[in-house]
Amino acid sequence: MFSKVASCALAGIEGVRVWVETDLDGGLPNFSLVGLPAPSVKEARERVRAALRNSGFDFPVMRITVNLAPADLRKEGSAFDLAIAAGILASSGQIPVDSLKGKVLVGELSLDGEVKPVPGTMAMAASLKEQEEDGTVLIVPRGNLAEASLVGGIVVQGVATIQELVSFLKGEIDLPHGNTNAEKLLAELNKNDHPDFSEVKGQYAAKRALEISAAGGHNILLSGPPGTGKTMLARRIPSILPSLTLQECLEITKIYSVAGLLKEDTPLIAQRPFRSPHHTATAAGMLGGGRIPQPGEVTLAHMGVLFLDEFPEYSRDVLEGLRQPLEDGCVTITRAEMTLRFPSRFMLVASRNPCPCGYYGHPRKECQCTEQQIRRYRLKSSGPLMDRIDIHVEVPAMEYSELQDDQHAESSAAIRKRVEKARQLQRQRFRHLNITCNADMTNRHLQEICPLNKDARMILGRAFDSLSLSMRAHDRIIKVARTIADLEQETFIQAHHIAEAIQYRSFDRHY
Repeated sequence: MFSKVASCALAGIEGVRVWVETDLDGGLPNFSLVGLPAPSVKEARERVRAALRNSGFDFPVMRITVNLAPADLRKEGSAFDLAIAAGILASSGQIPVDSLKGKVLVGELSLDGEVKPVPGTMAMAASLKEQEEDGTVLIVPRGNLAEASLVGGIVVQGVATIQELVSFLKGEIDLPHGNTNAEKLLAELNKNDHPDFSEVKGQYAAKRALEISAAGGHNILLSGPPGTGKTMLARRIPSILPSLTLQECLEITKIYSVAGLLKEDTPLIAQRPFRSPHHTATAAGMLGGGRIPQPGEVTLAHMGVLFLDEFPEYSRDVLEGLRQPLEDGCVTITRAEMTLRFPSRFMLVASRNPCPCGYYGHPRKECQCTEQQIRRYRLKSSGPLMDRIDIHVEVPAMEYSELQDDQHAESSAAIRKRVEKARQLQRQRFRHLNITCNADMTNRHLQEICPLNKDARMILGRAFDSLSLSMRAHDRIIKVARTIADLEQETFIQAHHIAEAIQYRSFDRHY
């Protein structure tokens, strides 16, 4: 007997409908699983057999063939277990075949029949919603019910065991419906509990640069001797970033759902990500990859911050691999079987020492490095990569008197208010464009949105010639100047905005 039930696979961060076709025939007992399954999918044969028997159902002693269509899409993971089990039960007459119509089954089976959570159910729900098929019901593990129902616009129900699924398909019980209110959940979870800028003594120039960076979404590099507060400053950036909109929350949550990083008790990512990978991270770990490509750190930092401490210590492959996502806001990963695109529109925050020993230019400690060592250290991050970092700022060593200063530093809340006002201007400016902040502007947008007066052009022209700036650096100076003007609530870019933005390209002369 033949049966057919829908399930869902993942291709990058998108869901793809998969049809699980089951046929039972006479002959020697055998269980064949076809349709380009990965080893993790082939293991479903043993999980399903044990789950059905331990749940009190008959496992047919026949020739069983299960096809996962489309056959040219490689299937990965354990999310097909529930659909395969339902197909076998329907083909063997233990549940009505018609009961599977309009159902999409997703879930992993344990050997005792429990339905366990799987990654990516939110992405699957979103893809089914886009197909706009009336009457579709997505049945997911009970542990995934909250995240899958965040999407809205599609019926989502949760199941705990295979016995519960069978009772539901026979019409004996109803399954719990997902009713997560995303807006209400966002209001509950959106709490700013990050370290505060008021805890940082001095370093006013660095704080100003970080405020500009947060207001416009600009990449920033902090350079200074050890112990001057570079990491301390960087870890406080989330406390001044603007709040996420609901659409941004859902976009980030979808990525974390696919990566399997969502907690069952916190199904919504309500704060901007702050990712800080170790300098031993590989290119695949940073950019995404693997035989079946998975999101990397640049994608997990989407809409948030990617912090690279000790920037030159990362491998050259990793650093140069950042050039495309910094420019395009996405990562394209090509394999023999597929080409996948992962979003990666993040704010890069990097820190480094001025030299290998860390004390070049220190007012009280002598540098032990040779000129060649210093040059080699600085060139670990190439000119094209540095070109893509909008703001370069030095974090100097502090005097003891600055540490003992009792003056209360400005809080993150006060800085965040100014950042929010600047972002509000940008949202209004770009309301008809697919742009969220000044850093995302293209050359065409600069010509339309950022005209310069005569004085501003003259200052920028002198800097362009004296610093031998590239066209990319020229455009990024204008973007930073636009953000400085937004912080001052100015409609037009003035000469002093350009002058301040040029100060933040101080490292260009090294390249």
